[in-house]
Amino acid sequence: MIAAVWALLGIGAAAAWLAAIAFVRLETPLERLHAVTFLNLVAGGAIMLAAFASDGASARAFKCLAIWLVTILAGALLSFRVARALHLRSGEMR
Repeated sequence: MIAAVWALLGIGAAAAWLAAIAFVRLETPLERLHAVTFLNLVAGGAIMLAAFASDGASARAFKCLAIWLVTILAGALLSFRVARALHLRSGEMR
C-alpha cells in the first residue's frame, strides 16, 4: 500500500513538472490554459487517489474527493471565463 501511495504522489509530481514545462513552451495564453487544466485534473486526481490508497474510505479521503471535485468545477468555469476574456481582448467576436 505504501508503494501505491508513493507511486500516485510521484505521478502527481511528474504531472506538475510536465504542466510547468508545457506552460513555458506553449505560445499563446489560450494554449497555456490547457496546461493548467491538465495540472488540475491529473495532479489533483493522483493526490486524491493517494489519499484513498493511504486511508481507505475515510472522512479525510472523502474530503479530498470533495475538494478535487469543487476544484475541477471551479477550474472549468474559470478556464471558460478566461478563454472568453482572451477572445474578447484579441478582438475576436463570437
